[in-house]
Amino acid sequence: MSGAAGLSTHVLDTARGCPAAGVQVELVRVEGKQRHTLKTDLTNSDGRTDAPLVERGMLEPGTYELTFHVDEYFRAFEAAVKPPFLDIVTLRFTVSDTQAHYHIPLLVSPWSYSTYRGS
Repeated sequence: MSGAAGLSTHVLDTARGCPAAGVQVELVRVEGKQRHTLKTDLTNSDGRTDAPLVERGMLEPGTYELTFHVDEYFRAFEAAVKPPFLDIVTLRFTVSDTQAHYHIPLLVSPWSYSTYRGS
């Protein structure tokens, strides 16, 4: 199943140049107006969740949201404004290729963020 779809994430603190540990990550599947929480986890010292958010072969086509609760993480950053400018970052994306793995990193600072679809 190495070619089957799964989902992982990685949070990197671009202001300090390090992984962002302890960020709560929430995965939701969106179906019309309904939202189903699939998993909630925390990033580890490498900025990743200990296990994939969805194991390979288990990710179904559809619309999902990844929500990153970065406010608590940035409250501990001395150079950031209090309260932090960014509170929650939500990324909505669509899975269509069930043969490719989806890796969605969040590159975040106290003032901005970016993302991309990795593999």
